[in-house]
Amino acid sequence: MKLLSNLNKLIILSVLALFISGCTKKSYNSSYYQSKSYKSSKKYKKIHNQEIRNSKAMHRATMRSYVIAGKRYHPTTTKIGAIYTGIASWYGPNFHAKLTSNGEIYNMHADTAASKTLPMNTMVKVYNKDNGKYTIVRINDRGPFVTGRIIDLSNKAAHKIDMVKKGTANIKITVIGFNGKIAKTKQERTEVVATTNYFVQVGAFSSLGGAKKTQRKFNKLILEGQYNAIIKQTMIDGKRLNRVWVSGFRSQGEAEDFKNENGLNTAMIIAN
Repeated sequence: MKLLSNLNKLIILSVLALFISGCTKKSYNSSYYQSKSYKSSKKYKKIHNQEIRNSKAMHRATMRSYVIAGKRYHPTTTKIGAIYTGIASWYGPNFHAKLTSNGEIYNMHADTAASKTLPMNTMVKVYNKDNGKYTIVRINDRGPFVTGRIIDLSNKAAHKIDMVKKGTANIKITVIGFNGKIAKTKQERTEVVATTNYFVQVGAFSSLGGAKKTQRKFNKLILEGQYNAIIKQTMIDGKRLNRVWVSGFRSQGEAEDFKNENGLNTAMIIAN
């Protein structure tokens, strides 16, 4: 019995040793990213010398709606001077050197941030309402996916508004530029950025009655209040055509998602 007891102890100790070893391998060594060896490495140079990703393909991809934990998010256009209020959080070491949503490599020492819906490379001023400090960051990632939080700041940006220790802050965000550049002139700062409205055409009828029937169908059965079916009347060769458009889409990607989710393979997307 004593032999079995000792054997059981040995097994338990072996399991604990393996567990601790596994945890050690997975743990994050924050001092490494401050060390000379890291700052002289290829990884450091690659992160700190990378260019802003600002291609049309990147913007198309990152403006599509997406689902996280069962909730759908719809990236949307905005304008210079737009203001948003809410809670800011920050993310740092555990994400350092990993890919961001726009394909860049996350650098916790850069002035960047994550937003659930703002376009990539939007420049925003983040004002900490708790202490009056502010910083300017560029959006290059998606998040934070926590109710009430509207922006995730880099470690550097969080330090600038003195919120690292607390973890969160009550903030006000003001849009001040696009494509990684701050609008410089007064005219640029007050000018509304031109946006495109997107529609999905779900039917076209010569009779107004047929158009209204389709309009009621979509408003009642599919849209659930998020979008709105409207009738657009046009004249073609002297004849009136009643088109049923679903409105309320903030990007082409969102309109395409609506088509796919509702089996509208032949429906057209209209940019107006």
